[in-house]
Amino acid sequence: MKKVPIKHVVSGLLKLQETGDSATLLGIGPMSPNLLQGSFELAKEYDFPIMYIASRNQVDSDELGGGYVNGWDQGRFAADIREMADEVGFDGLYYLCRDHGGPWQRDNERNAHLPEDEAMELARKSYLADIENGFDLLMIDPTKDPFVIGKVIPLDVVLKRTVDLIEYCENERKARDLPEIGYEVGTEETNGGLTSTEKYEEFIEELKVELGRRGLPMPTFIVGQTGTLTRKTEQVGTYNFKNAYDLAQMAKSYGVGLKEHNADYLDDVTLLEHMPAQVTASNVAPQYGTEETRAYLKLCAVERICTDEGLISEPSDLKNVLLVKAIKTERWRKWMVGEQTKLQVEDILADESLSLEILDISGHYAFNDPEVKEQIEKLYTNLEKVHIDGQRYVVDCIKRPIQQYIECYNLEGSTTRILKAIQ
Repeated sequence: MKKVPIKHVVSGLLKLQETGDSATLLGIGPMSPNLLQGSFELAKEYDFPIMYIASRNQVDSDELGGGYVNGWDQGRFAADIREMADEVGFDGLYYLCRDHGGPWQRDNERNAHLPEDEAMELARKSYLADIENGFDLLMIDPTKDPFVIGKVIPLDVVLKRTVDLIEYCENERKARDLPEIGYEVGTEETNGGLTSTEKYEEFIEELKVELGRRGLPMPTFIVGQTGTLTRKTEQVGTYNFKNAYDLAQMAKSYGVGLKEHNADYLDDVTLLEHMPAQVTASNVAPQYGTEETRAYLKLCAVERICTDEGLISEPSDLKNVLLVKAIKTERWRKWMVGEQTKLQVEDILADESLSLEILDISGHYAFNDPEVKEQIEKLYTNLEKVHIDGQRYVVDCIKRPIQQYIECYNLEGSTTRILKAIQ
């Protein structure tokens, strides 16, 4: 299928909202090759476009430190996604999306308190690698700032950084004669609060003026807070339908789609609200990593039973290796609450219950560790001896929550509907 720019897809969805036959696009955090396989299988079966949303910590150029997901830089990420699509036989629409691009968006850059000029230069290098490797959507997010802690960054600063980065990306794209790309913008990180419609419109209006002055395109998405918030392995936010609807209408009046972050672990009632609220897209990421971790642990339990019964001679040590590696990444801290964000690795490892909780939250951060990979392969080999296809089971476990979103977001057949709407 010929690639349709993501901005056109969103335009089609905005048109379909008037007929009641629209959909809410799903942005999937690419936590592993297993997740790529499962999502492509579903997209093929149900005919919907996929967005793969990668943060700079997850996928970035080797020069800037690379990514923790599968060792991907932008080139290997794009190549592996293309290869998986071919392997599954998916010839529909999929989009490579930069989630939270911008200055200080890598943990090490923020922790080092890099000066603004240096942080902006690294952001530009990262975006350039995105552009050169075929990314379709770039989130311009200059709202992480180590020098503004506990405060909201002034709107004029966010606007200037946003427009400067869009201008840079557009210039680089045009210089290479590359296809149109979309942009995603927002005024602050989603934190479970609500974006007021007044603030939202002020940001869009000022952005429109400045982009127009420089001859730059309006964004494809603007991020708005609808009340979602993920902590640990739960949705702890409170969804606000009216706020979501009002923000969506405001965005649509500018020809822009409302994008929501932190949509993990939502119940069916909340998911079904997205259609009447006319939310154009929402992002889900850590939930899929947790589902994969849980699948491995269930397979480990089966392996242990088969070992006890003498059917497997030498079990893998996946559970213990993954537990230790995941805890030592310390990437789980962002999902914890209160004093738990300050826990010491040694104290966690000494507490079995706490260790298992942290493993559930953060196992996916260690999937690419060589020792973890070795133990996964050993697990698969052992289970094959007792006629269990472990890898197939893992993929199917990941597909279950995606299926829930497909149903509630009216995604089935949406590619066909969108293409008709934009013809």
